[in-house]
This record gives sequence, C-alpha cells and structure tokens, in this order.
Amino acid sequence: MPTCAMRWRPATPRARAAGHQVELVEAARLGLPLLTSQDAWQHGTPPPGVAAVQEAIHKAQHLVFFYPLWLGDMPALLKGFLEQVARPGFALDPAPRNPLRAGLLGGRSARLVVSMGMPALLYRWFYGAPSLRLMRRNILGFAGIEPVRSTIVGSTGALDAAAAERLFARMRRLGVQAR
Repeated sequence: MPTCAMRWRPATPRARAAGHQVELVEAARLGLPLLTSQDAWQHGTPPPGVAAVQEAIHKAQHLVFFYPLWLGDMPALLKGFLEQVARPGFALDPAPRNPLRAGLLGGRSARLVVSMGMPALLYRWFYGAPSLRLMRRNILGFAGIEPVRSTIVGSTGALDAAAAERLFARMRRLGVQAR
C-alpha cells in the first residue's frame, strides 16, 4: 500500500471536479527545522514557508492528513511541521480566557488517513489508536478543528491491486464529499 502523497493524488482531480479548491502541502518536502524549545515555539520567528501553509489552512474548510504509522505514531517530520504551523497566535490563542478553549481554527473539519503494516482492527482495538487520539484531541481538537474523522488502512503489505483500487475509490468519494 502506498503511503506517499504522490500515490494518493487520484483523489485530487475528483475533489476539484466537484468544485472544491485543493492545495497539496507535502510536509516532508518543506524542509522545516525542528523546534528545540518552548520559547522558540511561542516567540520564535517561523521559518520561510510556514506563512503560506498557515494561509492555506486559514482559507480551508476541510483538512486531510495522510501519513504512515511509524513506531506507533506519525513520522517526526509531520509532528515537526505541525509544531511549526500550529503556533500561538495562529492555531492557539496565546492568552486564552479558558485554556480548554484556546483554539483559533474552529469552523474546519479534518480527516486522518493512516496507513500501517499491522491489521487496522489490532491498532484500533488492542492498542487504542494512540496516534489518532493524539491528532484528534491534542492537536486538531485543541486548535478548534472538529469533527475529525479517520480512515485506517491496515496490513498495507498484504493489499492486492483490487483492494488498493477499492481504497482509492473510497478516497475519491470522500474527496468529492470533502469528508
């Protein structure tokens, strides 16, 4: 099962044909440095490229994140990307009256598409889907994005061409619906 954005692009033309504006951001290709302190996150100057991504998110009504499960979580570059982009003043109110309602990105929904080698049911029910919970509650939910739906693609090494095509067809349908 492919996990790179290039393979998922068949959904993009269908979403555009349905009248949706689509902007593809490949976090790993941006070359953003990792943050090394809380002070840098709160007060540092974002590197070039972050402002354009923040503008795209600001304009978006629906966000979709595709990522492979690596060592039980999202890849480090995706986490670093989110830390750079979701800074106070953009995703979070720097001085909220209620710290549980600090999100500034309300009015948007999201979908998480996570691929992995293990069976999806094992990840969801035995392990409790920790990466999905982290993204749904601690990152996107805290920023005010809801609902956050998910698609887990398990046993990717065992997918045959027919199963992959069914998955792509599902992603195309979701793209048309912006879900």
